[in-house]
Amino acid sequence: MDSIEPTEGTLDLVFGALADPVRREILNQLDGKDLLVTELAAPFTISLQAVSRHIQVLVRAGLVTQERTGRVKSCRLDTGPILQAALWINRYSRYWQSQFDTLAMWLDSLSPQRKEAPHAVPRDDSPAGSIPARDRGAAGQDAGAAGQRRTRGGR
Repeated sequence: MDSIEPTEGTLDLVFGALADPVRREILNQLDGKDLLVTELAAPFTISLQAVSRHIQVLVRAGLVTQERTGRVKSCRLDTGPILQAALWINRYSRYWQSQFDTLAMWLDSLSPQRKEAPHAVPRDDSPAGSIPARDRGAAGQDAGAAGQRRTRGGR
């Protein structure tokens, strides 16, 4: 088995660790910096001991490494196991892509086909079809009045 290919045990630990929102937030905090356990615990309403247990789950999964200096532990993110999990998930992207391609074709078949002459100019860009800003209100009122006359006449 390739060294980048994860084992089932590694995947179980990584996905189990990522399944908890507290642990995901700890990983977010560690993104790009080393933090002390007390710094990691600060934003949470749970106890320091509970945060420490979450960190230990991350350590067992290989997502966090700890370094002890005296009584102080600093934590660092290790993205290797996340990469392995991403590669494992990516193997299945070909199935998703074929589903997206099928969906795109189906949506294209539902949308009406617009057939415009290649030389057609949008109405707003045509000098003959444009209405000066000062006359737009009056034009709208005239159109409304014409619509009411057609409605009355059709009764």
